[in-house]
Amino acid sequence: MPLDDHFFRRESGRLVSSLTRIFGVHNLSLAEDVAQEAFCRALEVWSLRGVPENPQAWLMATAKNRALDVLRRQRTAAGHAPEVERMLQSGQTVEPALDDLLLPGALKDDLLRMMFACCDPRLTEGTQVLLVLQILCGFSVGETAAAFMSSHAAMEKRLGRAKAVLATSRRLFDIASSAQVARRLPAVQRALYLLFNEGYHGASAETSIRTDLCREAMRLTAVLLGDPRCATPATHALGALMCLHAARLPARIDSVGDLVTLCDQDRTQWDQALVVDGLSLLEAAATGPDLSAYHLEAAIAAIHANASTFEATDWAAIVSLYDMLMRLQPSPIVALNRAVAIALRSGPACGLAEIRRMRDLDRLSSYPFYFAALGELERRSGNMQAARTHFRQALNLARNSMERRFYARQLAVGDTAAAPFQGLEAMWDHAFDAFRARVESDRAAG
Repeated sequence: MPLDDHFFRRESGRLVSSLTRIFGVHNLSLAEDVAQEAFCRALEVWSLRGVPENPQAWLMATAKNRALDVLRRQRTAAGHAPEVERMLQSGQTVEPALDDLLLPGALKDDLLRMMFACCDPRLTEGTQVLLVLQILCGFSVGETAAAFMSSHAAMEKRLGRAKAVLATSRRLFDIASSAQVARRLPAVQRALYLLFNEGYHGASAETSIRTDLCREAMRLTAVLLGDPRCATPATHALGALMCLHAARLPARIDSVGDLVTLCDQDRTQWDQALVVDGLSLLEAAATGPDLSAYHLEAAIAAIHANASTFEATDWAAIVSLYDMLMRLQPSPIVALNRAVAIALRSGPACGLAEIRRMRDLDRLSSYPFYFAALGELERRSGNMQAARTHFRQALNLARNSMERRFYARQLAVGDTAAAPFQGLEAMWDHAFDAFRARVESDRAAG
């Protein structure tokens, strides 16, 4: 099998989760160190002897042997996970005890346990996402800091505080309790939703798109879908939403690395296998009486996926779905998305009127696509001076070079009739509402 960053990130999450069950959540740093040693040993041995036939099993065996060394050196399981203490107190020797904890079924459960542990309700949503990214996805502190536009030192402190909260519990989250799983599942879904959004249209200093973050969010959502306790209609809808948006990723950047708006994307580049998977998951999400925001956002994405061209998009249906989303989960960004959809259905003047009626507009004062939307609608209305003013505001708020080039192109376009709706890329290209959650989480985290 090909060994790439995705393989090592996936295996890192498995190893750390399993080792944490052995050492205890309060020894999370020890579990991370042992996992890192296993990877270093793999790189050393595999470079000389080649990759083994089953690299996952090789890594797990190496990590188990290192864990055995730790337990034997300490000559006791005291201070480690309750499961290990209980096994050894019953007379089992160390190695068979670890073998029992590392059975295939247990490994799968450990990943799920760690996912739920990272989403401790005592942590903000943003911090939960950071823990998922580092512990379950194998991102370094530096990579995590870059993905969330933070300094290395600040990220290290934030992760340290979060892990200190987790350390107050000696064991991983108990997934044996269906009631506890049901209570924390919405937080887990939300963390994966925000992680996907950060990859799909995040605030990285380097690029607007991080495919690796999207893939990790989709992988962990698949873990949820693989467990009957977690495979709820909302989880299916979340999976559908991710698949339908990820299907468009190959067409979102052109050959020179610039963003391509939905109206200009080559739809033959869309990943049709992901579209099929997304529509199938959306159909599975239709069971049960509950309707979540994930259902509505996935339905919007499905309308885009089913449209043969941009002009063929059923904007009336999209407006109707946004009406429902506003009733279910109102926010400034949902309202802005709805206003843009109205503009595309009924004309720019109607869209501008809807924006003027929006509440909490001050919460969009640092959101560049708000000003891009205003600029595009003013341009479509023939108000070029106002349009240029809004595009300059968007350019000043751009979060990376990709966005800066995108807004600079809007300023350079002077012919209102010739220009497509390029300034509205964020509004129609995705229906995520992560901005509010990210701002509130960062504020709460200090």
